[in-house]
Amino acid sequence: MSAINIPTITIRGAGDLATGVALRLYRAGLTRLLLLETANPLAVRRSVAFSEAVYHGEMTVEGIKATRVSSPDLIEKAWDNDTIPVLVDPEASSLTQVKPDVLVDAILAKRNIGTTMDQAPLVIGLGPGFTAGQDVHRVVETKRGHHLGRVITDGPAAANTGVPGVIEGFSIERVHWAAHEGTFTTPYDIGQMVEKGDIIGTVNDTPVVAALSGVIRGLLRDNTPVVKRTKLGDVDPRGTISYCGEVSDKALSIGGGVLETICAHIFHLRHA
Repeated sequence: MSAINIPTITIRGAGDLATGVALRLYRAGLTRLLLLETANPLAVRRSVAFSEAVYHGEMTVEGIKATRVSSPDLIEKAWDNDTIPVLVDPEASSLTQVKPDVLVDAILAKRNIGTTMDQAPLVIGLGPGFTAGQDVHRVVETKRGHHLGRVITDGPAAANTGVPGVIEGFSIERVHWAAHEGTFTTPYDIGQMVEKGDIIGTVNDTPVVAALSGVIRGLLRDNTPVVKRTKLGDVDPRGTISYCGEVSDKALSIGGGVLETICAHIFHLRHA
């Protein structure tokens, strides 16, 4: 079999879903990955988010390490050290220097905040806000259910409902958002068990009350400034603590859709 050049893949975002995508690609041999993040990431599932490298310099998820780099010139060095580089570049201005073969928008902003088809030979959008054939080449469905992870070649992803997916019969009860602007404080950490009615934190003087019992699977760090509707945390009713250190089934499914799209693109080019 002839050798295949590994494409350079840039992923906008490094939260838990973007991390699941990165893991799936990396394990498949697509190791020339670059993740772009903001200077102050707000991923609640911090234990499985490469965005934590922005704060700590590096982050390991399921045995794969990501390292913060200060400029695009250090990307190759990170690859040589078998790590995934994370660059603070929310505007994706580094694309002109990196010139990726594939661009994946995994910000999950529920709208397109600046990704266009001309930014790479293959541009993939995840979830609501993208239309295949219009602003991106392909869209991967992110809504839980029958179509999760499916590749859309023409048209948009399902519209955002604002309602979290159902786990063990619970949906909106699992997730907590800030009722107003302020500072989120909490005595808890990811992996701790809570009971329904426990106060898991406050935004200024407003308590954040657990609506169900389970394990805290996601939580912003203590003393985090937030605005209204910022996602604060996620309680998993299954209560399995080990899940807190593993990327979700949803992230892996979406990652499978991205992997399928990239492989189809690579092999189409080879046989074109």
